[in-house]
Amino acid sequence: MDSLDTVSLSILLGAVLVLAGILSSLVALRFGAPLLLVFLLVGMAAGESGPGGLRFDDVRLAYTVGSVALALILFDGGLRTRFATFRSVLAPSLTLASIGVFLTAALTAPVVVWVLGLNWLEALLVGAVVASTDAAAVFFLLHGRGLRLRPRVAATIEIESGTNDPLAIFLTVLLVELLVMGDRPWTAVFASLVGQGLGGAAFGLLGGRATVLALNRLALPQGLHAPFVTTAALTVFGLAQSAHASGFLAVYLAGLIIGNRPTRAHNTIIVFLDAATWLAQIAMFVLLGLLAWPERLLSHGLQALAIAATLMFVARPVAVFLCLAPFRFTWRERAFISWVGLRGAVGIFLASIPLLVGLPRAELYFNIGFVVVLVSLLVQGWTLAPAAKLLRIALPRAEPAPRRVELDLPGQLEQELVGYHVGASNPYLRRKIVPSWAKPVLVVRESRVLSAVEAGAIKPGDHIYLLAPPEKAQALDRFFVDMPPPPAPDPRLLGDFFVAADVPLGALAEIYGLEIAVADRDITLADHIAEALGHPPHPGDVVPLGAIALVVSAEAGGRVTRVGLRLAEPDPEPRGR
Repeated sequence: MDSLDTVSLSILLGAVLVLAGILSSLVALRFGAPLLLVFLLVGMAAGESGPGGLRFDDVRLAYTVGSVALALILFDGGLRTRFATFRSVLAPSLTLASIGVFLTAALTAPVVVWVLGLNWLEALLVGAVVASTDAAAVFFLLHGRGLRLRPRVAATIEIESGTNDPLAIFLTVLLVELLVMGDRPWTAVFASLVGQGLGGAAFGLLGGRATVLALNRLALPQGLHAPFVTTAALTVFGLAQSAHASGFLAVYLAGLIIGNRPTRAHNTIIVFLDAATWLAQIAMFVLLGLLAWPERLLSHGLQALAIAATLMFVARPVAVFLCLAPFRFTWRERAFISWVGLRGAVGIFLASIPLLVGLPRAELYFNIGFVVVLVSLLVQGWTLAPAAKLLRIALPRAEPAPRRVELDLPGQLEQELVGYHVGASNPYLRRKIVPSWAKPVLVVRESRVLSAVEAGAIKPGDHIYLLAPPEKAQALDRFFVDMPPPPAPDPRLLGDFFVAADVPLGALAEIYGLEIAVADRDITLADHIAEALGHPPHPGDVVPLGAIALVVSAEAGGRVTRVGLRLAEPDPEPRGR
């Protein structure tokens, strides 16, 4: 009976820790603290050196939970990434995710040698542990804070953070092997790197296609689609790792394939994965926090702070500026991308690998990695929004996310039913425009269900349901946000939304159903406006584009830098105002 009581107590403690992590998110959101930092602190507080006094030293369990959590996070990131976005920033993102990781580790290593007295191989291991940005931290802080960044910058940051983990993991494992077994020929190292990358890509592409095929052909019960996809992702990850390929690259690519193909229950899968990744992150961070001993962290606190400062202010910026030199990024964009090099669970997870294999000085590597992550989340995580505004990377007006209802329609994959509450300040209500690919079908008004024809003109307080292709449905959000009119005296200078001037015409065509010639789809808004105006642009210049109008919002050096979108001409102002 004592063993049963022990199991019950373990379940209770685990549930209480996860519950504490979930409830602490309310405090974090209230004060703007990075949630991942809060989860780490919950684990540390519950540990043997904290008020909780819970003894935990099972590195293997922490490594297993961390592997599953990172696989789910990367799969979820791939699932939400559009191919168009992926292709548009593929070259700079992959350059940062490969050469950038090597450069960051190499530039950090000399400081590690200096402050810790390690040899160069050990210093490179410490550099590799903290070299990659963390997908969970980046995804949460970009989306959770409601930041609207320039599209190209946001896409580059997200795809880099989702694709640099495999290389960081490979580099860490390779250096651990070299420290355990001695030198290996560089030809063998290169062959292993290429083999893991190609193997991970193959497993990811095949696993993603197989999952889509099975999902659409198997007659699964309604509630099993999401668990099926989640376990399929973990299967792809496990198969790739077992074959000594990169499981993390494989699971990211599998998510990318599944997210960009028509599938059943797509919205249910997204919602389920939201919950699964949250729970996985909480469990991983709490366990990693339990592994940390505050007094041991403080024993090398000054050295760790020096390494963290080098990483944030020297190694990461130099790597970013060098890697993005061949691409058309402004210095402000490069500076912001370098500052968003957030460290998170990946760094602590990698620091646990030396502990797992019993490497000498493993505790030192873990303590250094843990402190670097804490400093990164504290300093960079808390200053992300101010940095975006200071460097003028954040778009001027935030759009609160509307409450969207999505319903899959059995028997077909081309359309889904999307519902919104219509507020008095919705652009849809003010401008009476909807993309050509969205068809209003139902209106709920005062508890009555009406067809679109029966409802007539849409009124504030209505709930409207539209048919739309699943891959485009999210674009309807901007028509149903509660966005009060700007207080500026001249609304013609602002429009309803803002976009960066480097957005291609084809991207707007996808959202608004515009007829754009194939040859013109890659032309940027800045180039299109310059050609249409025939003279240097000035704020307030208007260029019609189908059902919308492009308004020059800002320019520099005779070139448009920011564009306002006006969905339709506003009603004439009453005379005398």
